[in-house]
Amino acid sequence: MPNAFTFSEYGGPETQALVERPKPEPGPGEVLIAVRAAAVNPVDWKMRAGHLKAFMPLELPAVLGREASGVVESVGDGVTNFAAGDEVFGNTPHGSFAEYAVLTAASTGHKPAAVSFNDAASLPVGGGTAYDAVQQIGPKDGDILLITGAGGGVGVAAVQLALRAGARVIGTASPSKHDLLRRLGAEPVAYGAGVEERVRALAPDGVTAIFDLIGGDDLRAVAPVLADPSRLVTGADPATAGELGGVRLDRHPNTETYETIAALVAEGAFDPLVTSTYPLARAADAMAEVEAGHATGKVVITVP
Repeated sequence: MPNAFTFSEYGGPETQALVERPKPEPGPGEVLIAVRAAAVNPVDWKMRAGHLKAFMPLELPAVLGREASGVVESVGDGVTNFAAGDEVFGNTPHGSFAEYAVLTAASTGHKPAAVSFNDAASLPVGGGTAYDAVQQIGPKDGDILLITGAGGGVGVAAVQLALRAGARVIGTASPSKHDLLRRLGAEPVAYGAGVEERVRALAPDGVTAIFDLIGGDDLRAVAPVLADPSRLVTGADPATAGELGGVRLDRHPNTETYETIAALVAEGAFDPLVTSTYPLARAADAMAEVEAGHATGKVVITVP
C-alpha cells in the first residue's frame, strides 16, 4: 500500500507517523493525483496541535498537508477539465503528504511545463491567499501597502504581487527575514515596541492600505498609520480587524486564480521561494522546520 504521513491524535510531533494507507479514490468533483511535491504551511502543525479543530474538524488518523502537485491518475464524476496524465497542482481537504492525494477539481490548476512540481505545490495556499488579498485591496501606483507578517509564505507572495501592481510595500517581520524582504523590493521594519514610529519613519504621512497576517496587538500597534480603516484586510484576525474598521480577507481558491499565478511563475514574474526540500520519509523534519518559525521560504516534501 502507498505511504502517507499522518497524525493519530491532536498534540505534538509525537502523534505523527509515516504509515501505509489504501490508495484513495476521487469522489464527485475530485481528482486523484500521484503526488510529486507537497508544500508545508503553518496551518499543518496548527491543525495537528488541535488549534483549528473547532472549525476544521477531522476524522483521525488524518493525512497532513493542504496543497500538492502531481500527475492525474483518475477523476471523479462531473470532472471534465482534467484527465489522466495531466500535470496539475491544487488544494485538498484530504491531506497531501502522501504518495497519492485527492484534490478538489474546482481548486486545481494545470501546471505549465516551465514550472517545476516543487514550485507548483507551493502556490495554492501562499500564492492563492496573497493573490486574493491583492485583488481585494487593489493596490496601484502611489499606494503604500503595509503587510504585517511579511516574512511568511503568504507575506512574501503578497509583497511580490503588490509590487507588481505598482504599490510601495513596507513589511513587518523578524530581523532574520529583513534581507529577504529587501531582496524582493520591500522595506522591512521590526515587530515590537516602537513599530508605529518605525513605519512612520518610512511613511511620514501614513500608509494607504494594510494587509494583516498577524492580528491581535501587533495589528493594533500599526493601525494608527492607516488613514482609511476600510482598506485594512486581514487574513489572520477578523475580530480585531473589525474593531479597527477593517474587513476579513475573501478567499476565492479556483482554477483560474491558480493558473494565473502559475503563468506568472512561468514568466519569471513571481518566485514561490522554495528554500528547503525533504523526501516523504523525512516529512517530520519538514514539519519541524516550519513549526520552528525559522523558514525563510517555502518548505516542500517531495515524492519520487
